[in-house]
Amino acid sequence: MSLKQMLIFSLDRNEKQATLFRVIAQIRDSVDIDTIFKSAVKEVRQLLKTDRVSIFHFSCESHWTGKFICEDVGVEYTSILGIKLGDQSFAQEFARSYEQRKIIAINDTYSEAINPCYTELQRRFQVHGSITVPLMKSHNLWGLLCIHQCIGARIWELEEIEFVQLIAEHLGLALQQADYIEQVKLQSAQLAQAKAQKNSVEWQKTITKTIEKIRQHIDLEGIFRASTVEIKQVLAADRVAIYRFNPDWSGEFVFESVSEGWVTLMQEQLKRPELGENISECKLKDLLNPPPDTYLKDTEGGRFSRGETYRICRDIYQAGFHECYLEVLETYQARAYVIIAILHSQRVWGLLAVYQNTGPRDWQEHELYLLVQVAAQLGVALQQAELLAQTKYQKEAIAKTLQELQQTQSQLIQSEKMAGLGQLVAGVAHEINNPISFIYGNIHYVTEHMEDLLKLVRLYAVKYPHPDAEIQQCVESIDFDFVTDDLPKLLNSMMIGANRIRELVLSLRTFSRLDESEKKPVNIHQGIDSTLLILNNRLQSLNGDLSIEVIREYDDLPPVICYPAQLNQVFMNMIINAIDAIETAIGNNTISSHPKIWIRTKLIAENSLQICIADNGCGIPENMRSRIFEPFFTTKEPGKGKGLGLSISYQIIVEKHHGQIRCTSEPNRGCEFWIEIPLNP
Repeated sequence: MSLKQMLIFSLDRNEKQATLFRVIAQIRDSVDIDTIFKSAVKEVRQLLKTDRVSIFHFSCESHWTGKFICEDVGVEYTSILGIKLGDQSFAQEFARSYEQRKIIAINDTYSEAINPCYTELQRRFQVHGSITVPLMKSHNLWGLLCIHQCIGARIWELEEIEFVQLIAEHLGLALQQADYIEQVKLQSAQLAQAKAQKNSVEWQKTITKTIEKIRQHIDLEGIFRASTVEIKQVLAADRVAIYRFNPDWSGEFVFESVSEGWVTLMQEQLKRPELGENISECKLKDLLNPPPDTYLKDTEGGRFSRGETYRICRDIYQAGFHECYLEVLETYQARAYVIIAILHSQRVWGLLAVYQNTGPRDWQEHELYLLVQVAAQLGVALQQAELLAQTKYQKEAIAKTLQELQQTQSQLIQSEKMAGLGQLVAGVAHEINNPISFIYGNIHYVTEHMEDLLKLVRLYAVKYPHPDAEIQQCVESIDFDFVTDDLPKLLNSMMIGANRIRELVLSLRTFSRLDESEKKPVNIHQGIDSTLLILNNRLQSLNGDLSIEVIREYDDLPPVICYPAQLNQVFMNMIINAIDAIETAIGNNTISSHPKIWIRTKLIAENSLQICIADNGCGIPENMRSRIFEPFFTTKEPGKGKGLGLSISYQIIVEKHHGQIRCTSEPNRGCEFWIEIPLNP
């Protein structure tokens, strides 16, 4: 996968996540299923860049007939909104798959082996490629989410199919919520009609407010807390608790709201684990409340798992309970109670229990109705929490993938850059080395020949002290005395310059080290010195006559086993950053003394080396210091840094050499980097 493909992949994942969150928000914020459908098909079509996205609803009269009720389609293609279908070949080909929640993805309708009737149907709708996802309301097939590619065939990616499946799951939840809202509306109308008294209307308002307060929370803990607190307040009960079954039908209280002065069941169940054995010995058939016993486990939820949704006890002493069970209820200080089953995916998840401790209580129908509605709301909340947990997991996975892509991207960019730089440096060093070696090697002979010629000329002057007029005129015109005095100086200067060029070539070769990809013992100081030599022009090219003083404090170090070229790269990044910081401080007139860079090395343990690179530049603000090793983060102005130098340096020191790197800094007081690596990692 190329760098460009990885970046596109990362952006697509982020776009899918953003689209999914928008659809979830629309489902949560809207009670109109048509609005939710219109928003969903539009978002999906824009993200997948496909030609048509539609929703098909099966009619109630015939299981395999229906019509398209919502769509978003490109202007160049035919709308299928409102078209009715009743195709038996469709039922034979795909019906069982959709009922089993299977997704049908077709890359090319005309090249794949598909029922001819279905192929003709796809041709009628101008479809070449498609994804069809069943829309389930509870466990029943309600309709289909159809993704159409009309312009031509399309190979659907697994990421696209999984994304569409998630959208379909949330739309299924929206259908359940819409159905639930319709049920609540219907039940509200029935209750209002049955109750002629004014207080029934007020009670319905109370129910609506209670459920609305519960719906304001999205996390289970907040929903449980709001539910127990609101119910206890509205019903004026002494205790409201939520009990959860485990997979083996054992269970425990997970949340409770209790009035002051009464015991806390969540604490009591930790103190009395032996109660389970005592209660199970009673073998009570009418066991209603959920203490930590084995009866519910042995009977797999008792009557609640067999379809009973609630149990009422007006007075525990008038209900004919066994003495053993009465003792348990007395430890709970309960005199009357109502228990409602909480269903999740058509299975009993737990129980909602309301206790009256002060005395008997005649539970009213409207109170029971409130508890049934809250229990149903808790069931929906459990489904939402499950989907949100899946979304959170996918978000974390996407974030992790994005981080890995950023790291890979930074490594690829820096590797390409350093590989190209190393080849360029090595090539330049090689090309310069040949002619400079020729010049440097021949200056010695030129000097000898020059001295021989001057010796000969002086001998002529001694033997023939009176030259003729033409020679005398030539001697005067070329200023022979000056030439004989200056020529040795010129050759000496040329020797010094050639020697300087040879040192620079050696430094370039030391810095690049293209032939040293494996670990080997090297002299760290040579790498630092070669880096400084390469950067000498920047150290000397500040404003006016100002230059940066480099103070080297080297310890006597043994050879260090490392990757030489990569370690030189770290030195280069650190010193360049120090120079940039000093130049910024000079430009801002915040530097307090002569610009300096300190480079110190020392042994700090038997097998560890410390390298310190410090400057008296502009420093790094505290709020940025924690991010300086992140890929693509930079404190420099736009265009002056890509944010890769310190990230790559961190990887080289920590991952490649198993060392440590840290930074201390104060604004306008300079910056100091500490590098620690083992001598023999």
